[in-house]
Amino acid sequence: MQKPKEMDVIRRAYELWQQAGEPGGRDEEFYLAAKAELQERLNGGNASADAESGPAQAK
Repeated sequence: MQKPKEMDVIRRAYELWQQAGEPGGRDEEFYLAAKAELQERLNGGNASADAESGPAQAK
């Protein structure tokens, strides 16, 4: 499985932060969202399905 490039994650996180109105104190939230989004793209859209089914099965 490929991982997204760090700089791509940072750029996307910045875009998400700007779109949200540049709120303070939420840098990790935007970073993780960007990383997940880019990982999903690399996996052909399967990452979100795996992420959604994982916790649901653990309950």
